[in-house]
Amino acid sequence: MAGAEEDNKKPSASATGSKPRSKADLTTTELGTDKLYFKIGEVAEIVGVAPHVLRFWETEFRGVRPQKSRNQQRVYRRRDVELLLQIKYLLYEQRFTIAGARQQLASGEAIETADPSPSYRLRHSAARVRERLDALASLLRSEPQCDPLSADPAAFVERDQGIRALLDPAGKDEDLKPH
Repeated sequence: MAGAEEDNKKPSASATGSKPRSKADLTTTELGTDKLYFKIGEVAEIVGVAPHVLRFWETEFRGVRPQKSRNQQRVYRRRDVELLLQIKYLLYEQRFTIAGARQQLASGEAIETADPSPSYRLRHSAARVRERLDALASLLRSEPQCDPLSADPAAFVERDQGIRALLDPAGKDEDLKPH
């Protein structure tokens, strides 16, 4: 039986040369939202697996225990999503067996998380672009109508910091500020 346990174990993240990320390292930027609760369809999209896979993982991993809403739908907490991304990393990227992934999670070692699925990141990136375009359209609608020939791009940039204000509304991006 010791041989079976050996087959379940994989090299640690440090042995493979990749940097382990703890649960605390998964920021709102990586998930693209600061939501605390997610429906099963949202989690399936984030993790990049089908909902039935999530339901199966619930039976195999004790840490994945979504709550039920009033209408009995699964509601996953943010930490459930983070754990599911770790499980996906262990199973799909590190090729652990279910038993090996359980052992790795129980070991308490820092475990990398899989990145959210490309389709999820793309959808949220597109939503951010839409928000910024809406802000630009709103700005254009609020400006007094003037003759397009008399428009002065330099005055716009000087007055409102031009597109920089739209790209970085909080003014945090140091790379966009003039030097």
